[in-house]
Amino acid sequence: MSQASQLSPELAQGLLTLARSLVAAIRNWSLYPAEHPAVAQSLERLCASIRDTTGGAILAIAVTPDTLVIEGAAADRTNTAIAEAAALLHDRDILELTFLGEIPTESIRALLTLLTLGAQERRDRGGPAKMWADAGHPSIALKEVDYRQVLARETAGSGDAAPHDDVWQSIVMSIAGGHSGSFDDLTRQRLLAIAGSPAEIGDLANAVMGPKCAADGSPMVTSQAATVLAAFRHLSSVMTAASPERMPEVMRNLAGAASRLEPHVVMQLLTTAEDPNDQLAVVHGLNEAFDDAKVAQLLATTLAIDGHASDRLATIFNTIASDSDRKRRVLTLTRSMLSETTFGRASQFESLWTSMQELLVSYNDTLFVSESYRAALDGVGGRAERMAHADLPPELPMWLDTLGEQNVRALSVTLLVDLLNLETDADRAAEIAGDLAALAENLLMSGAYNDALVVTTTLADRGSRAAAIGRDACRRALNELGESPAMRETAALVGDLDEPSWVTLRAVIQLVGPTSVEALKPVVAVEHDTDAARRAEDVIVQFGVPAVARLASLAGDSQWFVQCAAARLLGRIASPEAVPILLPLLRRGDPRVARAAVAALGAIEDPSAARAIQTVLRAATGDVRQAVVEALVADRDPRIVPILARIISESDPVGSDHPVVIHALTALATVHGDEAIPAIVAVIGRRGWFRRRKLKALKTAGVAALRAMGTAKASAALDHAGRHGDRMLRQVVGDGPTRL
Repeated sequence: MSQASQLSPELAQGLLTLARSLVAAIRNWSLYPAEHPAVAQSLERLCASIRDTTGGAILAIAVTPDTLVIEGAAADRTNTAIAEAAALLHDRDILELTFLGEIPTESIRALLTLLTLGAQERRDRGGPAKMWADAGHPSIALKEVDYRQVLARETAGSGDAAPHDDVWQSIVMSIAGGHSGSFDDLTRQRLLAIAGSPAEIGDLANAVMGPKCAADGSPMVTSQAATVLAAFRHLSSVMTAASPERMPEVMRNLAGAASRLEPHVVMQLLTTAEDPNDQLAVVHGLNEAFDDAKVAQLLATTLAIDGHASDRLATIFNTIASDSDRKRRVLTLTRSMLSETTFGRASQFESLWTSMQELLVSYNDTLFVSESYRAALDGVGGRAERMAHADLPPELPMWLDTLGEQNVRALSVTLLVDLLNLETDADRAAEIAGDLAALAENLLMSGAYNDALVVTTTLADRGSRAAAIGRDACRRALNELGESPAMRETAALVGDLDEPSWVTLRAVIQLVGPTSVEALKPVVAVEHDTDAARRAEDVIVQFGVPAVARLASLAGDSQWFVQCAAARLLGRIASPEAVPILLPLLRRGDPRVARAAVAALGAIEDPSAARAIQTVLRAATGDVRQAVVEALVADRDPRIVPILARIISESDPVGSDHPVVIHALTALATVHGDEAIPAIVAVIGRRGWFRRRKLKALKTAGVAALRAMGTAKASAALDHAGRHGDRMLRQVVGDGPTRL
């Protein structure tokens, strides 16, 4: 039994999730500024994975160059995430990483900062263990490799490769971000140098595809393959312009680098469709450069990871090695390679290999093709020759159009929808609902929003009917779709869509329901307003009260503009359920946040909103109190008048609440409304022998507010006060217009 098998399934899965989130966090920390949403998301995922894996206990993870070890049991080194995390930590001279109990977020931030430092700075500061002892947190412990040996190794190999400096980082960010602009001379020279080294090409490919991960850290293979292809195209384009005679060498280098990437990504890359008129033809060149040994290595690695051969793998293998003789040569090499692995030495390998070989070499369609249909297929060649010499039917273009990708996709949608509508068994309906959700994810990823709308409409219709078969499964499928990586990737594109596409996608999101708020939150958590943020906000607001609880994480964010976005959304929803979320924002001490929170509370027609504003006016001082008052009157919204009146009525005007009441009366002088007149009349009519200075201030502010209103009711209240009020009030009214 191998060491990897000694890890419990739960611990092995937890370690895999932790490794994925650690790699994603390190890369995002290196590529983006600290305030970037991708950094916050990756940090949150890393903290959650550490918490779930450790369970609040002590967990020590030993590091080797190619795997991670817990209590002498090694994780599966063939897994890309495990191997990559081990390599990253080992390259930073980490020998053991130990988590001790609950790990605060600041400790994880400090760890990521250390892990993203350059080698020279680590060396100058004495190594990771010393640095952590000086500035780290005791909840995490580090052991490092003997630093003197590390120095000797790095000094000896300092000339082997170009350092990953600012030029390298700019190349990675440009390609990973999808920017296709021209490069300057310095960048082109670096790309030429990278193109001459398979190792450097591999480093570049791993760097650009690293950020393309889902929320749980799992790789998005299609996006990764597209990004790697973009990197290869950049290298080929630069070399074609500078030294076209070196292109065969570059293509061999690209193939050599690709053969060491994650096999599923390489498979996707090699089967990517290219424009026939594309002069670069990178995919075609890679297929030509992949010799039998490379194809066999790729196939062996994929089979060892998956443990079986799938129809998709057979299709890809048939594309790469279409010749039957080459297929058999490659399979012979593949079996030889697998015989040296644990998978190849397993007792059941022979039976597995027989079925895999049968699938990969030839398809068995006996179960799906009748004898008469097979006979018709066998004669298709002859019929094709006869048709070539005859006039083609006029309907042929329409027939061919039905075989297009769009029509085939629409057919898949129609078939699954019809299956669900016809199904009478609850268990089978639940399975079909899951298939429809998976189909919807694929449709969103491919941009087929019209077809996705058909699927989500079907699920929403079935999920809304109480007596419908599979109702709960359909509702559950929509909830899972809303929180899926596909929805997150789609939400990130809302600002790039034209209006018709956005209208369709918005309908899809609305049918999915409030769970899609999780995908939309990163879009609205921006400092400067964008088209994408405006579109996402409109959709979130339409969900109403069910979206309120999901916005709490935005209100709890450490960045002021994210808190303002949360307040703005909660104010537009204007539900009493938002008050407990808005109240902490008033206590943050940031006038910008306080202003946004007060504006949101002012839009909520509920006594709890008035009490929240009253509470903060009592507690706040200086700039924050001024910001609150300015926010109350900024838009001159008449909805704020009942709140101000309630604050005046429920406060002690001559006690500790005196400044609060003065501010409320001052605000009413700007925002007019007859609803506040009874409260103003009550406060200016107060009498007393003591605290006369406060009483005069109240009467002065109240009279000024009534004069500013200028309505008939306000004039009547002033006239009554001048006739029947106490001497102080009559004097204030008689003094004429009062300036506060």
